[in-house]
Amino acid sequence: MLSAKDNRLIFHYDAEDVWIEPWGENALRVRATKVQHGMPKEDWALQAPTPTKADITVGEKEASIVNGKIKAIITAAGKITVYNSKGELLLEEYARHRNDVRDPKCSALLVEAREFKPIPGGDYHLTLRLESVDKNEKIYGMGQYQQPYLDLKGLDLELAQRNSQASVPFALSSLGYGLLWNNPGIGRAVFGKNIMSFEAYSTQKLDYWVVAGDSPAEIEEAYAKATGTVPMMPEYGLGFWQCKLRYQTQEELLSVAREYKKRNLPIDLIVIDFFHWPKQGEWKFDPTYWPDPDAMVKELKEMKIELMVSIWPTVDIESENYKEMVEKGYLIRNDRGIRVAMDFQGETVHFDATNPESRAYVWDKANKNYYSKGIKVFWLDEAEPEYSVYDFDNYRYWLGSNLQIGNIYPLEYARTFYEGMTAAGQTNIVNLLRCAWAGSQKFGALVWSGDIASSWSSLRNQVAAGLNMGIAGIPWWTTDIGGFHGGDPTDEAFRELFVRWFQWGAFCPVMRLHGDREPQQPQHGTTGGATCLSGASNEVWSYGPTVYEICKNYMQIREELREYTRSLMKEAHEKGTPVIRPLFYNFPADERAWTVETEYMYGHQYLCCPVLYPGIREMKVYLPKGARWKEFRGGEEGNEYDGGQTVLVKCPLELMPVFVKL
Repeated sequence: MLSAKDNRLIFHYDAEDVWIEPWGENALRVRATKVQHGMPKEDWALQAPTPTKADITVGEKEASIVNGKIKAIITAAGKITVYNSKGELLLEEYARHRNDVRDPKCSALLVEAREFKPIPGGDYHLTLRLESVDKNEKIYGMGQYQQPYLDLKGLDLELAQRNSQASVPFALSSLGYGLLWNNPGIGRAVFGKNIMSFEAYSTQKLDYWVVAGDSPAEIEEAYAKATGTVPMMPEYGLGFWQCKLRYQTQEELLSVAREYKKRNLPIDLIVIDFFHWPKQGEWKFDPTYWPDPDAMVKELKEMKIELMVSIWPTVDIESENYKEMVEKGYLIRNDRGIRVAMDFQGETVHFDATNPESRAYVWDKANKNYYSKGIKVFWLDEAEPEYSVYDFDNYRYWLGSNLQIGNIYPLEYARTFYEGMTAAGQTNIVNLLRCAWAGSQKFGALVWSGDIASSWSSLRNQVAAGLNMGIAGIPWWTTDIGGFHGGDPTDEAFRELFVRWFQWGAFCPVMRLHGDREPQQPQHGTTGGATCLSGASNEVWSYGPTVYEICKNYMQIREELREYTRSLMKEAHEKGTPVIRPLFYNFPADERAWTVETEYMYGHQYLCCPVLYPGIREMKVYLPKGARWKEFRGGEEGNEYDGGQTVLVKCPLELMPVFVKL
């Protein structure tokens, strides 16, 4: 049965209700459920839209809804197709059954496009199946996955949060549409050559948002309006950040900060990593190693260095706060087994960030012990949250089971601190997180790519991850320069990798040095977090004089780009524009630009070509059509080239190829 009501196209058959309605300019929201008490009301990542009047036509055999540049048709048998304003097919449900024998794809296979498979407890295992309408379609976004492919067509992606993996389920297509899978449940997305599918393993409704646009930028900006944009990046987010696993004492951290200033090196921020606390879940400095935080913050501010402090969501069962948090229902629960979610440096359970009272409790501790001392930026680690065993079906939150809503945890973790800091009067908030979901950006989430290997293959993965995160709506992104796991600063092979990573880091949204270097250092102390050993030195002077001079040069380049970087952050804040972008974003008319996966644009002006293999001293670079390009050599004159060609350029160890758009 087809009908229209309240600017909404409605299909009803048996137990299923389908709603299609305008949700912002050129966009539609599609929802479906078999729940008998009405359509579930959660909007998840979507904000309230700017009202638009749709053109709805209901006929006997089909109905249509038009909102600007997008049109959806649903047949009397319930099949949905989506078109752009030129009448070009964007999406078509994959249905193979005999509900409509006049459908050219009528089939005895009996496969539903919207399959609600009942599971015990009342929810459904939901599968949405879509035709792959063009075998040459290219798909980007979807968050951060540890694989080297920028184009996701042909890939099978887990919709789940893990350390170094972030499910942010927005896909941008070369056909001219964007699709948000608006469901925070654990699931799967497959962008096959024959079928594209989205799954949610435990849910009550299908919910996706689709937008049509004439360019990637138009689609991306519409998505930003639908889900929110980042705040304005504060000034200390534009320069160089120093970090390592881990500074163990107040004096050690201050001595590093002083050395940066003594060497006249540009530095905006320094980080106190984990286990500076007595026990996980106490959210305060251990006075044994950090005797006077107020004096430390004061000295750093006098040096014009901002201090970031690590926060973990884990609560040790021996923590002073554990019993109270259990009593008040502030911790994640297990459906079976012992109530321990992670066993790193203690038996711990995570605070439940989906519970507003739990969020307020944790912020109150952080406010009292950190924020009140002048610490205005936090490293919200373990944001997935990370489990010792990722049994997603075993954990339960205030908001629902992990299978139903688990992917939203990093967003709520970011909200915890964003709302607390906002209530305290702070603006331009940025906090570092290891994970995100759609909408995290509006809570000041700067995402980094987690505990990754210090290897060339890992470096290549991060380039794809950062670019796809930007397309997925997370413009603030960074990585551990040099990788996280391993890497000996005295090893020449690792030094080469470190240099190439550092050069690339100067042209990332945030330039941040971090890692757990080899060999581990001796244990310092016997109490608190002392058993969490520190890695080797990880400052720019730790890698020998040759590497040091290269680092100095790229730190200076980053500093010279400060005004330009600030303009990119303003664009991200106002329009949702990625800071780093695949070539097709700026050059959509250049077909070759859609195939280049290892070059990217830093904003609209700088074409960056990271060196991604050892021993490379010259490389081929594609220069997009529609512009003239000049080699960027940090003050030296470089060669000029016409776009639309591949050129061979030198890349000695001290130089990463970068071109300026003239």
